[in-house]
Amino acid sequence: MKGEYLKLTAYFGERQRAGGRLYADALLDLFGDHELVTSILLRGMAGFGLRHHLRTDQSLSMSQDPPLVAIGVDTADRIQDLLGDLTRLGGRGLFTLERARLASDAIANLALPTEHGAATKLTIYLGRQQKAHRVPAFVAVCGLLHRSGIAGASVLVGVDGTARGQRQRAQFFGGNNDVPAMVIAVATGERVLAVLPQLAALLERPLITVERVRVCKRDGELLARPHLLPAADDQGLGIWQKLMVHTSEAALYHGEPVHRALVRRLRQSPDARGATALRGTWGFHGAHAPHGDKLVQLGRRVPVVTIVIDTPDRVARCFDVVDELTRQRGLVTSEMVPAVLTVGEDLRAGGFRLAQHEF
Repeated sequence: MKGEYLKLTAYFGERQRAGGRLYADALLDLFGDHELVTSILLRGMAGFGLRHHLRTDQSLSMSQDPPLVAIGVDTADRIQDLLGDLTRLGGRGLFTLERARLASDAIANLALPTEHGAATKLTIYLGRQQKAHRVPAFVAVCGLLHRSGIAGASVLVGVDGTARGQRQRAQFFGGNNDVPAMVIAVATGERVLAVLPQLAALLERPLITVERVRVCKRDGELLARPHLLPAADDQGLGIWQKLMVHTSEAALYHGEPVHRALVRRLRQSPDARGATALRGTWGFHGAHAPHGDKLVQLGRRVPVVTIVIDTPDRVARCFDVVDELTRQRGLVTSEMVPAVLTVGEDLRAGGFRLAQHEF
């Protein structure tokens, strides 16, 4: 791994337009023009933003304007070059910039912190129809991670993106072998270091990022609350925080899927200013075996990842809701977000200068 890498993430609505075209198309064109080493566009299933307008696949509004999440990863220099074009593109939504470490051809040589209790978020970018040992690569990866004692993993399938600088867009007709998917896993640094050589042997030229996180809950057990982060760094740059709640679509809270209850409760709370739920296709948490959609089943057992990003004080209060709704199931992590730009119809707050803070 050479140099510093950054991860740019945009949260916005599918109907949003830029210059007479869909914003999602313009943004992914931008990722392609800058030949980002990896990027992916994900379609959400439920969420709300600053205006607290609910978008959900349980209403007609979902077909009109579902939430979208676009993620792009590359060197700091390449991402910084892209930001100028992104600003000129316009658009409304929430934009985050996070530090990441990327391993590609030198995957087995990646160095990670291994102090006691440190956790790592491992994200593996794949082609959605890519194979490994004659099975879908994401199935093989989840099996390997589960056998290796990883705390959990969720597979999210994209509809657009780039792989090693090449645009890969889903088509109605065609195999879409290279359209990106991603596997998000969480483990200690020691376990990640142990599994990396096996991933290198399993996959052909894998693209993997690692980021530091805190595991707050696992299988309903409260392990730690989110980090107590300051509102700003020593230079006055704002610090933000992210919660990721990994559950199953079949996991219920008082008869309602946990992720739907979570979005609903947060939307009703004065402390939350946004949340997005993404449906996966395969995954596992804790000791449960990897699983996903089947042709014949009562209810879907696919994983769902719900993301909340806000200031540390608001995240601390939102965590009380998350804790209540994940008493029985769920993997919950927290991490620092060093730069956030929020753009609304009459609002522009924050920016892309990275805060500096060790936690």
